[in-house]
Amino acid sequence: MSAAPQAGTAVTSPPPPGPAPGDGRARRPLALRLLARPEVGVFLGAAAVFVFFLIAAPSVRDGGSMATVLYQSSTIGIMALPVALLMIGGEFDLSAGVSVVTSALTASMLSYQLTVNVWTGVIVALAVSLGVGAFNGWVLVRTGLPSFLVTLGTFLILQGVNLAVTKLVTGNVATDDISDMDGFDRARAVFASSFDVGGVQVKITVVWWLVFAALATWVLLRTKYGNWVFAVGGNKESARAVGVPVTFTKITLFMLVGFGAWFVGMHQLFSFNTVQSGEGVGQELIYIAAAVIGGCLLTGGHGSAVGPVFGAFMFGMVNQGIVYAGWNPDWFKAFLGVMLLGAVLVNLWVRRAAARR
Repeated sequence: MSAAPQAGTAVTSPPPPGPAPGDGRARRPLALRLLARPEVGVFLGAAAVFVFFLIAAPSVRDGGSMATVLYQSSTIGIMALPVALLMIGGEFDLSAGVSVVTSALTASMLSYQLTVNVWTGVIVALAVSLGVGAFNGWVLVRTGLPSFLVTLGTFLILQGVNLAVTKLVTGNVATDDISDMDGFDRARAVFASSFDVGGVQVKITVVWWLVFAALATWVLLRTKYGNWVFAVGGNKESARAVGVPVTFTKITLFMLVGFGAWFVGMHQLFSFNTVQSGEGVGQELIYIAAAVIGGCLLTGGHGSAVGPVFGAFMFGMVNQGIVYAGWNPDWFKAFLGVMLLGAVLVNLWVRRAAARR
């Protein structure tokens, strides 16, 4: 004979699996949840631009043409990644473009003038680039000034120093050719070599770009430091109150931009063997635009590392696609402006739609 339930004991069945009755977020449509991801919108935009130029410029379909597009994208994308992390952290860097040239000039002139192995110049240039980033971050956290003012000052300083020191040391606006110096070939293999894929020459920067993107994604999504970046970008005072090292995070983010500037500067140096001291002006806006198109907000606290990859690809695709289509290249900046404004409006619409649901 089976035992009867004891008096006062409620016999209940387990709740059915699924979202809690009051959990509106769990019932949100899948499409809306995907659109809320910062990189989804730019992925769709990049796909549309890619298809458009496949139709408008048939030569884009050639393997060599795509390799060129990827190369153009990688030189922007390598810098757009640390710029995006900095923007997620609530700041941006107007000195990023000229910092690339500063790094290349440092490595070139030091190696040539002191007749040392070029790797010595490369290492010193890395120290200089990290130092510029640390200086920007230190001034920012010590003074509380907006990053716009701090990095605008650094931009002007570096622009003047680049030109004045190069003229003083070399007597010209460009550095001397270092292609016959010790260590050049090995440095070129790291920063500016090519490899064959199915008969198409692909630049090593494309590989570095994807490696850096994967590393940045892992840092943002899987490490404590990534949580700190989002926290200081969202509300630095609240982040400080819960123990986030705001000063350390801000300074290291600027140093990451310095690292990116060093890497791209070394690529330029070992690709062309010499550096023009007046270059780099305006590139900072390209890097920031690639990050914004990739879903990063100027107000901080939102974004990803994958989005700027697609943003940089859109830049490279438009830049080369206009040439392959035989159009006037003067339209390039107009295309970029349309893409930037469109990306900002799409991001704004997605965030408002997600908030309403």
